[in-house]
Amino acid sequence: MSMILFACVVRVRDGLPLSASTDFYHTQEFLEIRRRLKTLALRLAQYPGRGSAQGRDFSIHFSSSGDVACMAICSHRCPAAMAFCFLETLWWEFTASYDTTCIGLATRPYAFLEFDSVIQKVKWHFNHVTSAQLGSSLEKIQEELEFQPPAALTLEDPDVANGVINGHTQMPLEPAPNFRMEPVTALGVLSLVLNIMCAALNLIRGIHLAEHSLQVTHEEVGNILAFLIPFVACIFQCYLYLVYSPARTTKVVLMLLFICLGNVYLHGLRNLWQILFHVGVASLSSHQILTRQLQEKPADCGV
Repeated sequence: MSMILFACVVRVRDGLPLSASTDFYHTQEFLEIRRRLKTLALRLAQYPGRGSAQGRDFSIHFSSSGDVACMAICSHRCPAAMAFCFLETLWWEFTASYDTTCIGLATRPYAFLEFDSVIQKVKWHFNHVTSAQLGSSLEKIQEELEFQPPAALTLEDPDVANGVINGHTQMPLEPAPNFRMEPVTALGVLSLVLNIMCAALNLIRGIHLAEHSLQVTHEEVGNILAFLIPFVACIFQCYLYLVYSPARTTKVVLMLLFICLGNVYLHGLRNLWQILFHVGVASLSSHQILTRQLQEKPADCGV
């Protein structure tokens, strides 16, 4: 039987499950330990970075840092140091795959379910490796546990099943914050209008050029694309201003680059002032996108 049976990644502030390994155990005892793991997940913010809940046949270990915690159900044969070494590895893998903004904006359970494949891979590795093979990583965790032991909980305590842990009653859970963009400014509206106008001009010129080209040469194809690509970039700039998107800075730089290169390519079909106008509007839109930040709307503000 494997030593690490189940693992999951949760958000610390509200216990929202972000990803989890696939279950292969469906015994009554295992389902009960899963239920108690969920109880613990809701209260991780009350505990230090590491903790263990010992049961008769199973143990729950958790390790958290920042707003991400990794939890595991292990058999009683699994050494605590190996369990925490596994959880630390899993934490590094998850935080390297997803940024804090994506994690903070997650609203539905198991929003990163595709991370299950990584959990299974790491879990398989630790279930088939010996303590000697882990070497310095395991020794480092053992030293940390000796210097600062994990919080000790007891699964057999009936209070755990009733939502009370170590004498602390269950605190009312706050709903996840509702993230929204800051209000649209007058300059932002102006940038949207100008961007839509530039997009329309690019689309019209591109279609007009395509319709009146009886025999399309390589140069004419380049000109048509130089109109249509900035058209798509302008529309995408409007989207980025109105709707939050991860990796926003990278996308803004790419859109600005497409518009600038397209207009430079069209130097023969547009005069200098037209090119400066299009590039100026794109620059203004980029600035407005990057300066419009997220705001946190309180849940009781009404609909």
